[in-house]
Amino acid sequence: MAFTVSVGEADFAVLREENAYYVDKTEIIYELVNDTKNKVTLFTRPRRFGKTLMMSMMENFFSIRKNSVSLFEGLSITEHRDFCKGWMNQYPVLFISFKDAEADEFDVAYAKIKNVIADVCKGISDIGLEKRVNLYDVEVFNRLQAQTGTEADIQNSLKTIMRMMNAVYGKKVILLIDEYDVPLAKASEKDTVENGYYSRMLDVIKGIMSTALKDNEFLRFAVITGCLRIAKESIFTGTNNFASYSVLDERFSRYFGFSEDEVETMLAAADRREAAEEIKEWYDGYVFGNSYVYCPWDVINHISVLKYKRTSKPKNYWKNTSHNGILLSFVRRTDFDVADKFETLLNGGTIRQAISDDLTYDTLHSSEDNLWSVLLMTGYITKANPDEEGEIVSLKIPNKEITSIFEDTVVSYFGESLNTQTINELIDSLWCSDEAKATEIISELLWDTISYNDYHEDYYHAFLTGIFVGRGYSVDSNKEKGLGRPDILLKDKKKRRAIIIEAKKSNKESEMDKDCDTAIKQIVREKYAQGLKDYEQIMCYGIAFFRKKAKVHKL
Repeated sequence: MAFTVSVGEADFAVLREENAYYVDKTEIIYELVNDTKNKVTLFTRPRRFGKTLMMSMMENFFSIRKNSVSLFEGLSITEHRDFCKGWMNQYPVLFISFKDAEADEFDVAYAKIKNVIADVCKGISDIGLEKRVNLYDVEVFNRLQAQTGTEADIQNSLKTIMRMMNAVYGKKVILLIDEYDVPLAKASEKDTVENGYYSRMLDVIKGIMSTALKDNEFLRFAVITGCLRIAKESIFTGTNNFASYSVLDERFSRYFGFSEDEVETMLAAADRREAAEEIKEWYDGYVFGNSYVYCPWDVINHISVLKYKRTSKPKNYWKNTSHNGILLSFVRRTDFDVADKFETLLNGGTIRQAISDDLTYDTLHSSEDNLWSVLLMTGYITKANPDEEGEIVSLKIPNKEITSIFEDTVVSYFGESLNTQTINELIDSLWCSDEAKATEIISELLWDTISYNDYHEDYYHAFLTGIFVGRGYSVDSNKEKGLGRPDILLKDKKKRRAIIIEAKKSNKESEMDKDCDTAIKQIVREKYAQGLKDYEQIMCYGIAFFRKKAKVHKL
């Protein structure tokens, strides 16, 4: 059978029906049901680690409204024959996902929640026709389906639907809630004293969850996923036999993300074994419990690209799937002394930090410990030692992909925080051929931003670009000029003058002058000034960087 992967497909049935490659995680069903007595189980993991696909798989396994034998053929869960006989397609299942129920305003987000509930009702609309169902519940069900329900209808919606399903099928309901905290995460970002967005959304989610989970006689058991465990808001208070498993917990850790063996098996099936080392450097390194795992989203995306072009290099697939604002909010905090810690992490080192998985969205920014905990729970950092236990643990950046996100965040912050007067002084010094002044200012700017010891030319190139962009000049970066590409081309069209900059990274401080001269010679040799004949003044500079020091030479 030809190897195929389905990028972004989170519907288990579709994945199996299309014969797309599937990493078998079905054993979690047996372990969860057979080996625990949890009434409510919460799994918290970063985005893009397979939570939605896992929940879809569970729905297909348990749902009495489906016939899933063929979908699970050949998968590990079928080895438990008696278990499958008693559980596969034997229970009513209510599956709801809040992953898209977010917006900048409360009213829009609330409307999305109503829409999600309406879609669930439409998917099981036939139960509203059953004579065994309470007529009042049918009326509420119809309002939910038409999105005309009251606030009380919405808050009681899941329990209402479960009561109807119980009446129809004569069995308690398995409840699956995917990404329960997405509305709260977005609300915490947009919350202000004036609009009270977070508290309003918290009331909605708390109402929906509490009625569905607490003392619900129609509930067989519930499985919930999210990024964070909401502790202090009492969403789960009073829930019987409640268990939560975060990235810190060993149990169930192997079911989220791909192990190295699973990735190697997939690469073998795709005939791309030679990519194993690069994929490991870019997408491995997350520690869940005591297991090292790869991000499945990245692995699937990159193998899909490799199937099309065998020589494709890894890239960042994750940065556009999650909100990276938490990093910027961290860097911007002047009351937290985190610059040295960021530099240590970016240099491949580790830091020691107090960590907790009991967090609340409205207090995430109240302490440095909270922010480090959020970075851990959302996948931006990970434990450095899987066997380390306790509240204070060693942390690191897991891989090259996340390192690149950190670098981009540093550059973004640098561009936002630059002092306009200082930048104007720098540009004036370059127009006036003041090498010493330019050297002094650039070196000072390096000290004012977060950087790291494993410096490379790309970082310095982004550093320079961030200085000049948005200052009223035309800025070309690595565009074709002459026989090659100058790092920076700054054009003042009104005064018909231009600045060409070539940057070099020096291996030693003593080599900075030589590297400046090498950069200038490259400008001349590659004829970077060619094509600027209409400009009356063309300034050419070689700039050498060594860690947080700069040296500027003019042609």
